[in-house]
Amino acid sequence: MLSNLSNTLLPENQRRSVEELTADLDLSSGDNRAKRSAFWTMLTLSAVIAGAGVLSDSTATVIGAMIIAPLSTPILGVGLGIAKRDRTLSRRSLLYVVLGAALAIAIGALFSLLVPGGVNLLANSQIAGRTSPGLTDLIAALATGVAGAVAMSRRDVAAVLPGVAIAISLVPPLAVVGVCLGQGAIGLALGALLLFLSNLLALVLIGALVFTVIAQTGALGSRPAVSRRKTYLTLSILMLIILVPLLVNTATTLLVTIWTGRVNAAASSWAAQAPGTLIQGIDVQGTTVRVRVLSPGQLPDPADLVNRLEGQLPTGVTVVVDTALGQEIEAGTIGQK
Repeated sequence: MLSNLSNTLLPENQRRSVEELTADLDLSSGDNRAKRSAFWTMLTLSAVIAGAGVLSDSTATVIGAMIIAPLSTPILGVGLGIAKRDRTLSRRSLLYVVLGAALAIAIGALFSLLVPGGVNLLANSQIAGRTSPGLTDLIAALATGVAGAVAMSRRDVAAVLPGVAIAISLVPPLAVVGVCLGQGAIGLALGALLLFLSNLLALVLIGALVFTVIAQTGALGSRPAVSRRKTYLTLSILMLIILVPLLVNTATTLLVTIWTGRVNAAASSWAAQAPGTLIQGIDVQGTTVRVRVLSPGQLPDPADLVNRLEGQLPTGVTVVVDTALGQEIEAGTIGQK
């Protein structure tokens, strides 16, 4: 069954040779000076474009940065080194990944100097969408890793590689890390770094597995792979470590969605007591729920809103009402009367 699956993914007449894979993924083979020059030039440009796209909240610009980003090359090089049992290739490729990531973060940090202090970074969709990764992001990264490794290993589907570059999203999260670090938002920076690491590990693990399928058919050699098994075990453990915060983020997002729905229902019935009062939005920040309202006159008793939320939210959650005039009213805390 596994043999049939491998033949379906990697037909023998379309499989690339180890020499071809090494020539593409090893930045130190062949004309290494030209390869390195291209890598650092395109990575720098990609990081600059990503930084500009993040600050301008431009999806199109960020996509452009994804397409030209060459960071997936050394990442897949790590996977190829594992499949070939070539530690030198894996270590050398990993060094490029680390240095490249550091460069992208540094450029993002420089772009943060253009951001005024006190700005709500989460109001930027490019930042907000990359600072709280969840389980679906890991699933997407694994699927993209399969697509990337298979496309690299076959001669007939190389045209999908630009799409893979967009889907795996390596440089934009690093640009967000730099911007957030520059603004002192350590928590947001760690969230974006978690997204990058999940994409990185998924690409390495899947790449190594796909390249090993080729190895077992003789294209890369047929020696015992005890060292590979240890490496796969290590990568799997790292993936599980990454999985924990992703699951926490997913659960938190689900919880916030539930809370927001309950607060919106209670706030709508509360606001109906004062004709013309509108609920403009619900914000959940830690253990504080903010209800943004617009009212032409006197608001209903804020304490009544807390009463309506008793049993709907956990004890200890503070409810705050923000008016369109900039007034902040602390309505009370759930479970404390």
